[in-house]
Parts: sequence; C-alpha cells; structure tokens
Amino acid sequence: MKILDWYIIKKFLGTFFYSIALLIIIVIVFDISEKIDTFISHNAPLHAIIFDYYLNFIPYFINLFIYLFTFISVIFFTSRLAGNTEIISMLSSGISFRRLLRPYMISAGFLAILSFYMGNFLIPKTNHKLRIFMNTYVENLTRDTEKNIHVQLSPGTFAYVESYNVERNTGYRFSLEKYDGLKLIYKLNARKIVRDTSNQKWVIHNFYIRTIDSLGHQHLQRGYTKDTTLALKPTDLYKIKQHYEEMNFMELNRYIKKEKEKGSLAYKKYEIAKNKRIAGPVAIIILTLMGVALTSRKTRGGIGMHLGLGIGLAFSYILLMQISTVFSTTGNLSPALGAWIPNIIYLLITLYLLEKAPK
Repeated sequence: MKILDWYIIKKFLGTFFYSIALLIIIVIVFDISEKIDTFISHNAPLHAIIFDYYLNFIPYFINLFIYLFTFISVIFFTSRLAGNTEIISMLSSGISFRRLLRPYMISAGFLAILSFYMGNFLIPKTNHKLRIFMNTYVENLTRDTEKNIHVQLSPGTFAYVESYNVERNTGYRFSLEKYDGLKLIYKLNARKIVRDTSNQKWVIHNFYIRTIDSLGHQHLQRGYTKDTTLALKPTDLYKIKQHYEEMNFMELNRYIKKEKEKGSLAYKKYEIAKNKRIAGPVAIIILTLMGVALTSRKTRGGIGMHLGLGIGLAFSYILLMQISTVFSTTGNLSPALGAWIPNIIYLLITLYLLEKAPK
C-alpha cells in the first residue's frame, strides 16, 4: 500500500474509534445516573457492576452504533479533505476516483468483519453475563405474566395454557388438541400441568380425554394424574426478553429450524435478528461508499452542511430499518426482506451518488 492509502486509513479508523469512544463514555455516564438507585437498592457489588455489566455492555453498544458512526466518520474526515482541496489534488495528480476508494473499502471491510464477529460470536457470550447481572440486580428478564398461551407442538397438534408459573413449573387450565386436516380427533383438558424436572416429563392433574374415531364416535377417559411426554418445553410457555441476544449464529440457525419444524411463528423474530447480523456489516460498506460520494466534492456549506446531511441520512436509515422490522414481525413481509430493504434502497442511492461524484 502507498502512503496515501495509509493516510486515509488512519484518518478513517482514527476518527471512527475516537467518536465511538466518546459515545460509549457518554452512554455509560447517562446509564450510571439512571441505574445508580437500582444498583444500590439491589446491593449490586462494585466489581460486578464494572466487570459483569459495563465491560460486557461496551461491545453491544459499539456494534449497535457501528454503521452509524462509520458513516459520520467518513462524512467528517472526507469533508475536511475536500475542504482543504486535498481530494482535488489527489484527483489532479492522476489518481482515479475508483483508486481513491480503495483505502476506504479496506477500512470499511475491516469494520464489517469486526461487526460480523462481534454480532454473531462475541456479543452472545458477553450478553450471557450481562443478562445474568440484569436478571439479578436490575430487572427480571423472565416473564410469566402471559395469559392464554397457544403453542403449536407439531403440524396438527396444538397446546393451550391459560397461565404458567415459572417458579412452580406449573401451567393452569391446560388443553391439548390433535387434528387430522380440519377434523378434531383428540382433545385433552386438565386443571393443571406440572413439569417433572427429574425425568423431563409433564404430569397432568385432573384430566379428561376425548378421542374421536374415523366413524365420529367419541370415547371419554378421566383420571387424576397422568405422566406424559410432550414436545413442549417450559420456555414455550413463558417469555425471556430478547433471548436471541445470547445465541451465536449457529445456535440461532438451529433454533429457527426447530421452530419452523414445529410450525410455530415465533421463528420470525429470530430470523429477523439473524438477517440483521448479516445486513449490518454490509450496511457499513454501503454507507462508507455513500459518505465518500456525498462529501468528496467541495461545497460552500463546508463540513457543517455535509454533517447535517449525513446525520439526516443515517437516521433515515435507522427509521427505515425499524419500519421494515415491524412489518416483518407483525405483517406478511419476509424477515429476510425486512432486514435487507434499507440496504437495497441505500445501495441504489449510493450507486447514483457515485455516478455523480467528481472524477
């Protein structure tokens, strides 16, 4: 690499790490001021606050804002280069615009690989420790307040629980239905269902079973207790907030496959998270190209105009990502498409800007 490449790479990465470090310091200061009362009231040890919470908190926030601050960093230092007529000098010396993009792409590629590694492998590990701390000293991440829980165990087999108590491993007002096409062939109702943790089975209490044969005849069976093996996990009956944050890329794929095999729609939220972990690093490269194309031309407004335009575009990207995520989670939009729509739109804008950039 030439001196020019190292010059741009040092400017790029130096500006990025300096700005992200300032952000992390500000976020930590505000987070401490917000949670200090909670830490004190729950007697959180100082070493746990530092090493279990904030040390594991930093990678998550770096990755959360990495593409935003990559874009702002490119806007900031490239507009300064343009303002000082350095880019004009580079292009006048015979360097092509495409050649000028090489150090930007090297830096963006490094940050994209870093983001992919953190999002899919490092952060799931740090999030595990972080969430243990949160669950102990800040908030209970396990929610057992859900009512009227419906779970599809397999195609044609459905379970219903009116409520589930995590501490007692007990579900109340349980029913199990099996269908052959649209025809009901089996229905079990029970007052409660209790998880036997010793043999990983369920014990059903005060139940009756109605079986319907091919001729439409019904057969009833009653009982007080019954051991049964169901493809039903306790975690199907209560929610852990953002449980996917603890899963690495392979675990996330396995979980999605298992949920799809059961016919459950819960996989959509996890598939969106998986696609975001891939789309985020790609967004770093797209936004870097957009930043160079926007700011490589010297304008009368200078850095202020470039920064204002860059921040507006960055936040519009975040807004578009949130909107597409909502449509994927609650609507009919494909999770993969929902995660990639912002990248597709901004790639088209970037290609247009690159075409108009000074050569």
